[in-house]
Amino acid sequence: MQYLLLIYEEENRFANLGKSEMDKELAEYRAFGKEFASAIQGGNALQPTGTATTVRVREGRRLTTDGPYAEAKEHLGGYYLVEARDLDQAIAIAAKIPGARSGSIEVRPIQKFS
Repeated sequence: MQYLLLIYEEENRFANLGKSEMDKELAEYRAFGKEFASAIQGGNALQPTGTATTVRVREGRRLTTDGPYAEAKEHLGGYYLVEARDLDQAIAIAAKIPGARSGSIEVRPIQKFS
């Protein structure tokens, strides 16, 4: 079964990391990628929330707003799409994402339509 692992963290945390701290964290993400290469089916880091545009359609009119949908302390910073046998295995994989130590990982099953 496929699960989307959504990585939420305080956006400013990365801006405040020094080069050695950033290099260390990126190495941890690369190690995570290698460890779970057979389960990871996709994933990306996202640009800062200031680059986001939210789109809504109301009464046939398209409305756009700069930024994310809601104000929040933690922002969606990236994701992994993984294949796991069940929710327990998906949670175990999510717990290994380096961002889980400073933020949170939302584990959500992918909906399949017939």
